[in-house]
Amino acid sequence: MYEKSKKPSQKSLWALDYLNLFLADVRDGVGPYLAIYLKASENWNPANIGIAMSASTIATVIAQTPTGALVDRLRQKRMLIVVAAAIVSIGCIAIALFPSFPIVIGGQILIGLAAAVFPGAIAAITLGLVGHDHLDRRIGRNESFNHAGNVLAAILAGLVGSFITSKGIFFLVAAMAVASAIAVLRIREKEIDHELARGAKDEDEDVSEEHPHHLSGLSQLFSDRRILLFCLAVVLFHFANAAMLPLVGQRLSEGKAAGATLYMSACIIVAQLVMIPSANLAGRFAHAERKPIFLFGFAVLPIRGILYTLTNNPYFLVSVQILDGVAGGIFGVLSVLMVADLTKGTGRFNVTQGALNTAVGIGACLSNLLAGFVVQKAGYNVAFVGLAAIRLWRLRFAQSLS
Repeated sequence: MYEKSKKPSQKSLWALDYLNLFLADVRDGVGPYLAIYLKASENWNPANIGIAMSASTIATVIAQTPTGALVDRLRQKRMLIVVAAAIVSIGCIAIALFPSFPIVIGGQILIGLAAAVFPGAIAAITLGLVGHDHLDRRIGRNESFNHAGNVLAAILAGLVGSFITSKGIFFLVAAMAVASAIAVLRIREKEIDHELARGAKDEDEDVSEEHPHHLSGLSQLFSDRRILLFCLAVVLFHFANAAMLPLVGQRLSEGKAAGATLYMSACIIVAQLVMIPSANLAGRFAHAERKPIFLFGFAVLPIRGILYTLTNNPYFLVSVQILDGVAGGIFGVLSVLMVADLTKGTGRFNVTQGALNTAVGIGACLSNLLAGFVVQKAGYNVAFVGLAAIRLWRLRFAQSLS
């Protein structure tokens, strides 16, 4: 039984830092680099690339909510992360060695299934270690390390892809998966309060096997209008946002395959460098206000979509990623905190987090799938304007949340 007065050890908190650092690029597999690799090295058309990019998110959509329920139920949260990291490694290596359509789709499905584990399990471990009172700053710190890890991975991926081999990116992700598995096992199991980790109690409540906490039914939970509206806002957010970076990567790769990976790394590095302070500040200010910060993150993204239509200059396209960094840093922190607020005392923190991540997956899947076909039929500028329009609609909708 976890002692309420006991704080988590520095060793466990440092391990949580390293977990977020190494898991940063593992959570999405090779992500937008896959689009560049398939376009520049394997000569896939945009529609098939869109299908490949969507395969992972479809698998994540299917697995996300059941995985959240599993995290709520199981105490072996660390081992879930280890197994998921191993699956990502297998998927990445398979794609690198056998880049045929069936293997790429199969590898993406494996990666998508594994990706469903990471957000909920990390959030649960964090809540179980520090509690609600310290969750805002700790989630901000988690996201800062996550974005720092993305910067590190992007630098390494750019160097490996440009100067060694484009396939090396897949093996880099596999190596980071191994490092993340080692990091999570360094978190002390006995310091994780598993009742607190699923949002079943406050720090000052005494929950035991003799006096268990009553868990809210799923039908009761998802009849909460606030949760449903929040999930719909998240769908719109990612519908408008997910395809943007892969489309920029494809545009940068046209006619200059040799430097495409380096440009993509620059896009990611710029965004992730901005996300580090953005996430940290969001965690600090969110203790006082949630909604205004969240709306600010929504508001900057339509501008990004319009700016991408102005020129093909790679330096300009890379610099626009600053706006992605602001929005991404805010969303990563506030989404977890708002779910924690909405589910406090229900014991359903992780299954709701899973439902939220399902909403993320639905939005990302629709974004990548439809954008690929729009580009093939009408060009990149039409796709960028369409995504920007969705963002404006999403912002108006988000303002109605209460």
